[in-house]
Amino acid sequence: MVTSLSMIDTVPADTHEAVASLAATHRRLREEVGQVIVGQHDVLDQVLTALFARGHCLMKGVPGLAKTLIVSSLARTMSLAFKRIQFTPDLMPTDITGGMTLSGDVSGYREFVFRKGPIFTNILLADEINRTPPKTQAALLEAMEEWHVTVAGATRPLLPPFLVLATQNPIEQEGTYPLPMSQLDRFLFMVQIDYPSLDEEQTILQTTTRDSLPALESIITAEAILGYQELVRRVPVSSYVANYAARLASATRPEHAAAPDFIPKWVQWGCGPRAGQSLLLAAKSHVLLNGRFNVSVDDVRAFAHPVLRHRFGLNFTAVSEGYDTDTIIDWLLDAVPQE
Repeated sequence: MVTSLSMIDTVPADTHEAVASLAATHRRLREEVGQVIVGQHDVLDQVLTALFARGHCLMKGVPGLAKTLIVSSLARTMSLAFKRIQFTPDLMPTDITGGMTLSGDVSGYREFVFRKGPIFTNILLADEINRTPPKTQAALLEAMEEWHVTVAGATRPLLPPFLVLATQNPIEQEGTYPLPMSQLDRFLFMVQIDYPSLDEEQTILQTTTRDSLPALESIITAEAILGYQELVRRVPVSSYVANYAARLASATRPEHAAAPDFIPKWVQWGCGPRAGQSLLLAAKSHVLLNGRFNVSVDDVRAFAHPVLRHRFGLNFTAVSEGYDTDTIIDWLLDAVPQE
């Protein structure tokens, strides 16, 4: 418990002090959320990394792995508004963005007014996003990229910070729709959520079958989060590290001259430049959360899987042989020289 500690509502002006403050806040957030979430440390770290990097996460895993609880718990510890949308085949775009409705008063005067949809929040959980058709999925695209929505010809900004955390069912299940590449590329990370260990599952069973879960304390405000997001952008990156991120992303492209031999054999299309940008932003956010202000090649490599796994496509031969993008990324990390 950290109930005796004050909530963070400002970012220190001194850079070194701000870095230390964010690292301490990171530890406090993990401790606080750890009261209700057992395990899933990598998942929590990736979500926090994405938040401070101003990125979005696509969370992939079977039902029942506490995806919703992780997201709602983080929102409570951060004094952020949280909303959840259950994506279904009959969901319409206006169910997400909101729309114009006819409103009247006792005098009989009527006018069309805009009713905000659930996307007007700080943290949005898009649950089972691939259960809705592409037309409705596309309602998120403008908000995720431009931080505003356009309804009835009017553009309405979203209140920052804004983070979309989407969950996805296995694509082989009936009633699902593949996410288009244009939407996948807008997610900073694809977070893979695995089953808990036996000890963790035992603890989960004991804690979740009690009367109630612990109440979580709010640790950081939206204003402080925005300040730390600006600080992430100021983290310097050497040309050596940036060059490695660019070479790692371009090595996924079958037509690239420097692509390893296995890429044209197994990969149908490669990552775009946004992959390299995402690698650097993730690394910048990561080092700040861990009390550092310099980015190394190892920091970039640490996020190769969540950043790249949804940004390139395998050909039919690779799929039929049982390969996945994580396997190709493993090979890439070995094949692309760090110097």
